[in-house]
Amino acid sequence: MSKKRAREAGILLPGTPGKFNAITDVSGIEVGFSTLIYGEQKDYHGDGSHFARTGVTAILPRGRKRSAVFAGRHDLNGNGELTGTHWIDDSGFLHGPVMITNTNSVGIVRDTTAKWMIQNKLYFPLVVDGQPIPGSGYFYPVVGETWDGILNDINGFHIKEEHVLEALESAKPGPVAEGNVGGGTGMVCHDFKGGTGTASRVLSEKEGGYTVGVLLQANHGVGKLFEIQGIPMADKITGADPVLPSLTPKSGTGSIIVVVATDAPLSTIQLGKLCKRVPIGIGKLGSGYENGSGDIFLAFSTANENAFTTTKTTIEILSDEMMDPLYKAVAEAVEEAILNALFAGETMDGIEGNKVFALPQDQVLRVLKERGRIMEP
Repeated sequence: MSKKRAREAGILLPGTPGKFNAITDVSGIEVGFSTLIYGEQKDYHGDGSHFARTGVTAILPRGRKRSAVFAGRHDLNGNGELTGTHWIDDSGFLHGPVMITNTNSVGIVRDTTAKWMIQNKLYFPLVVDGQPIPGSGYFYPVVGETWDGILNDINGFHIKEEHVLEALESAKPGPVAEGNVGGGTGMVCHDFKGGTGTASRVLSEKEGGYTVGVLLQANHGVGKLFEIQGIPMADKITGADPVLPSLTPKSGTGSIIVVVATDAPLSTIQLGKLCKRVPIGIGKLGSGYENGSGDIFLAFSTANENAFTTTKTTIEILSDEMMDPLYKAVAEAVEEAILNALFAGETMDGIEGNKVFALPQDQVLRVLKERGRIMEP
């Protein structure tokens, strides 16, 4: 059967998505990828072989405009990495792109992103006595990671500078690819092929008419706990158990990086509170309990375009009393984005004879239809 996104396949999901049902429904955001899939299992002979299943994802909050956006974050479980967060905590600002890759490639992605920002003059120079000093300034690139070592030759360090630049330069608005793309290329979710997923929600005019978008890298979850619409799936899906002849990590070992974007005018504290609603969406599919998983979330707002300044400024901030619909939108979009990653994932062969199968859509949809959880055409 042809691949469909979760909602397109008929799964009953709450809320109203945007035009693309993607993080790019928040105006100005661009997303790009570099995907490395090469080599066959026979080509893998240890670290550094001609074998890769990995990549890089780039999220540009305001495209190629120099900008700083209000940001906040939250860690559900800290077994992972998201660089630059100390400065986000102190300053409340995110400068430049958000990048996502595999665990061992954080360094090269961070350094190349810094070079790209300098070469394109996308950072704010230092100001002394009211005058900007050309060529000076500081910023801290934000790079998240999840571990793709079941399928990818992660210790071969295959991500190079050109791949980071490809992700940055290919970033664009509009529809966003999912599944085996970018940093999500070699990832596993609930024991099925996971990867990159995205979704969005548009609030009603009464609720403010704001948009919330999510992009995530799904490499988390335990197969036996996986459920959709409250229906356990583990004993209802057959023929798709992962094949791991040489490596069987503890069940639930993995991570999920979630990036939340909105055009609602929120403070850094409020954005951190948005991040605290991400686990609701993760939990609705049966995950969020595992110590071996790095569950790390970042949120930013594209409102208040001129908020970053070295003098005085005026900003708009939403009342906390208007936050409830935004919290709900985050949880809904996260749940759908994970499902979209699973629905887009393609079966993949990995190192050492490992193999992870795509989620069998036909089996999932049959179970949901039997329970009346499918939207009939």
